[in-house]
Amino acid sequence: MAKNKTYDLIVIGSGPAGEKAAVKAAYFGKNVALIEKSPDAGGAGVQTGTLPSKTLKETALYFSRVYEKQIFERSDHRLRKTKHKQFTYRRDVARLDMQDEVENNLFRHKVTVYRGSGSFIDKNTIKVTGDKNAVMEGKNILIATGSYPVNPPDIPFDGKRIHDSDSILKIKRFPKSMCVIGAGVIGCEYATIYSAMGVKVYLINNRDKILPFLDMEIADALVKQMKKQGLEILFNTSITEYHVPKKEKENIHLKLRNGEELETDMVLYAAGRSGNTRDLNCENAGILMGERESIKVDEHYRTNIPNIYAVGDVIGFPALASTSMDQGRVAVTHMFDTKDLDSVHKIFPYGIYTVPEVSMVGISEQEAKAKGINYNTGISRDCDIARGKIMGTPDDGFLKIIFDNETNVVLGVHILGRIATELIHYGMTLVQDKKTLDQVIATIFNYPTFHDLYKYAAYDGLGNKSGKNIKNPKGFKK
Repeated sequence: MAKNKTYDLIVIGSGPAGEKAAVKAAYFGKNVALIEKSPDAGGAGVQTGTLPSKTLKETALYFSRVYEKQIFERSDHRLRKTKHKQFTYRRDVARLDMQDEVENNLFRHKVTVYRGSGSFIDKNTIKVTGDKNAVMEGKNILIATGSYPVNPPDIPFDGKRIHDSDSILKIKRFPKSMCVIGAGVIGCEYATIYSAMGVKVYLINNRDKILPFLDMEIADALVKQMKKQGLEILFNTSITEYHVPKKEKENIHLKLRNGEELETDMVLYAAGRSGNTRDLNCENAGILMGERESIKVDEHYRTNIPNIYAVGDVIGFPALASTSMDQGRVAVTHMFDTKDLDSVHKIFPYGIYTVPEVSMVGISEQEAKAKGINYNTGISRDCDIARGKIMGTPDDGFLKIIFDNETNVVLGVHILGRIATELIHYGMTLVQDKKTLDQVIATIFNYPTFHDLYKYAAYDGLGNKSGKNIKNPKGFKK
């Protein structure tokens, strides 16, 4: 009987976390195997999550001319002529290109790839069921299987008209109307994408606020912008009944908790994800599980079993591609003592790819209040700076700085606007390095750029601190 092949590291999953971990271990000379059950590499980050949805957002901006309308006041004739195949073309190109990049990266670093489903026989032994069945030994094992969209049993998912965040990517037409259930990150992103494409969108939220982790001022401004685009948000309610007619041309009838009824062509349920661990047989290895099928880990991403680690969406919060990559790298550091990256930095940005984008780093105003911090704020608006005037940006994009009222140290940065997810990185360095408003003002940026927002917000903050109403002085006539 042939002996099982032994690897220094076995990685289960080829998403952002698994890929980066596998490649790093191989870079340091380790013998690495990676198991991927999908025929396509890259995990949800490439196939169903980050990359596809963000590409669709950029495509929606291109066809809708959301921002260009501010300059040229273009009509919507281009939007009305757009075919669904045109809408999804760039998404598919980007997905395939990134998939190739992941596969090439694994190949270049001599990572052995197995196509199939991996499951534990014991804490060191993995069985692969797929094109080539195999059993292998791992001195270390890393679980990076990601997450999957929750499908509650009371919702009649059919993959045709009632979708989750995976199946929505397979639709072949623009719906006449869409009801999005769940006002989290995924729900808000898709709601604004399809709204930008001219689809009538209803966003169902069982709370009184969207994205409750955002600074309240930013969240309220995003809601205002959504409504301006024609998106209808229904707060403090949920769907209690679904009536899906057999004929696709007939609308779906939805009954709300408050007794109201809603008709729509298509439904997207985007209210939660669970760890992708069902087929792993974690119990065979004695791995402790957390909520929603997630895996419990320590600060080094080690499970209760010393040689088994877990990273990415499968461990839950924060479930970001950016942090997942570094989690994979940190896990490898502690497996093999590579001494290059000991931990994931505690300060990192959040990016929400709505239309317009939202991004944040550090604490929000409500967090500052809850912690009893003596704080102040400064705000600058896109429409007030030279770059904003050149590009015709709307008047509801802005940058907000939260700072310590005694030391002027920047505690948080929050941005709503067209390139918020790019602009936030300078804000991240401010929070990480505990920079002051004076240091922001002393920084020279290219002119004109949106980075001027930081200076204007800093000056506004100092004005607020001194009691001077810089934005609206008495006697000024516009």
